Amino acid sequence: MSIKIGILGYGNLGRGVEAAIKKNDDMELAAVYTRRAPETLKINSNAAVKSVSDLESGNEDIDVLIICGGSATDLPEMTPKFAAMYNVIDSFDTHANIPVHFANVDKAAKAAGKIGIISCGWDPGMFSINRLYSTCVLPDGKDYTFWGKGVSQGHSDAVRRIDGVLDCRQYTIPVPAALDKVRNGEDPYSPPARSTRESASL
Repeated sequence: MSIKIGILGYGNLGRGVEAAIKKNDDMELAAVYTRRAPETLKINSNAAVKSVSDLESGNEDIDVLIICGGSATDLPEMTPKFAAMYNVIDSFDTHANIPVHFANVDKAAKAAGKIGIISCGWDPGMFSINRLYSTCVLPDGKDYTFWGKGVSQGHSDAVRRIDGVLDCRQYTIPVPAALDKVRNGEDPYSPPARSTRESASL
């Protein structure tokens, strides 16, 4: 019997989740839920495309809802709301706000007898697990994360929400001097910064 998955949001993350589901024989994509008009959304599978309002009944035939919204404004509202109706997973990545987000989702999920899993992205998420394994094996070591060169999905999303911005891509670029410090066994947390950001906006 397969696990029936619902995807809420069909941007880059939603499409990635859809592709991942196809790689797992024990899962099936039951539906994609969108804030857009469902009839205008073309997806890469045969699953139903529904309005986000369909979720609000709490009666959708899904085992898990994977919420693929942005951490700035979507997930703080959506994840607790739907954790009161469904088992949910998100990729909330505003590190400083994780305790508050956890408390809100935990309260809603417990009250409903559901499971809420948060911050299952790259970082926090997969890279957090890698850091945990590494510090278990090398307890006196230090870990440093360098991003890029590449697009920051979260930062790009935040800039696109500014009034007057039609579109934006924000890039994270490692600072060569900070990379050199790590390679030399020095501490890159002291100046200079470990990365810079550049934006291209319309």
